[in-house]
Amino acid sequence: MTKRSIRNVDFAGKTVLVRVDFNVPTRDGVISDDSRIRAAIPTLRLLSNGGAKVVICSHFGRPDGQVVEEMRLQPIRKRLSEILKRPVLNAGGPNGTQPAKIISQLGTGDYALLENLRFEPGEEQNDKGFSKYLASLADRFVNDAFGAAHRAHASTTGVANIYQHTQGC
Repeated sequence: MTKRSIRNVDFAGKTVLVRVDFNVPTRDGVISDDSRIRAAIPTLRLLSNGGAKVVICSHFGRPDGQVVEEMRLQPIRKRLSEILKRPVLNAGGPNGTQPAKIISQLGTGDYALLENLRFEPGEEQNDKGFSKYLASLADRFVNDAFGAAHRAHASTTGVANIYQHTQGC
């Protein structure tokens, strides 16, 4: 049996939702350790260089389904852009119509980051509707969030189950 790897999948022309773990430590809004961001770079670059439109999603902190200004992903998006040496668009969200509109405007190899997934109550509840919404934003799904992979959340197991059934993964 061949081991599945993103290295042997053609992502050219596809929009790929990538679940990462950017739950990084901060102090006064400044990232104090960006190692989790750096850990995702090889995957993100492989997808971008392979011709995908890359939609990144992560949680940050425990906002309990509420928008908490101090837990927005703006500092993370800025740092990610610096590391990639490429712009990373703010896709908004994590739900609503704005993300789909921004994602539809991405070019080949471009990056966009959804807002903190835990602003949406359905994330930690593994809400089927939120899972379907996230899956609708992309053609493919890559879970690169090793630190969060054990959690039965909408963006981990929920989305993976949808793609497993619809795309034969």
